[in-house]
Order: sequence, then structure tokens, then C-alpha cells
Amino acid sequence: QVQLVESGGGWVQFGGSLRLSCAASGIVFRLYATRWFRQTSGMRRELVAEITDYGPTYYAESVKGRFAISSDDALNTVYLQMNSLKPEDTAVYYCNTDTYWGQGTQVTVSS
Repeated sequence: QVQLVESGGGWVQFGGSLRLSCAASGIVFRLYATRWFRQTSGMRRELVAEITDYGPTYYAESVKGRFAISSDDALNTVYLQMNSLKPEDTAVYYCNTDTYWGQGTQVTVSS
């Protein structure tokens, strides 16, 4: 059974940092592209970043230079380092690989 478990969300002030983690079981991340999406109420899920076995392959324009996606193959975990956070980054962040999704973790940035 495949499980993706996100953690690391929370509340942070404008300009702060958070690191999200997505730990996988039942699937090997490096065999697939793994993505972080985010979603705010009433909006479509937005692709934030993607990583493959070759490294990061995509960042949304709105997060370039502030967010970094990385992976630890030994831990089968993908991370999203988020720096210089803004209120517009507030959302539920989801990890996705192949057809599987995590449960999401809330990120709230106050102004």
C-alpha cells in the first residue's frame, strides 16, 4: 500500500521559512517525478515544484528563487524548503507522485 505523508506545515510570519517533508512508503520516489502542489479554498491545485531523478525540473514563477525542492533517496523523502514566505503562499500543500497524493499540510503566512 502506497502512502505519502506530508509534514512541516504551520504558521509563520511574512518573510519566514518553513520546510515541508513528504515521506513515502510502498513506492520509490526516485523512480517517478514527485511534485508539490498547493491549493487555496475554491481554487484549482497549482503545481509549485517538481523533482525527478535528475534533480529539480520545475518551479512555478511565483516561487522561483524562494522555494527549493530536494530529495533524500535513503529516507525516500522529498522536501520543499520555503523561504521569504508571503501571505499569498498560504495554502494547503500536497505531495504527489505517480497517481498518489498525500493528505496535505496547511501553511499559513501572516502579514
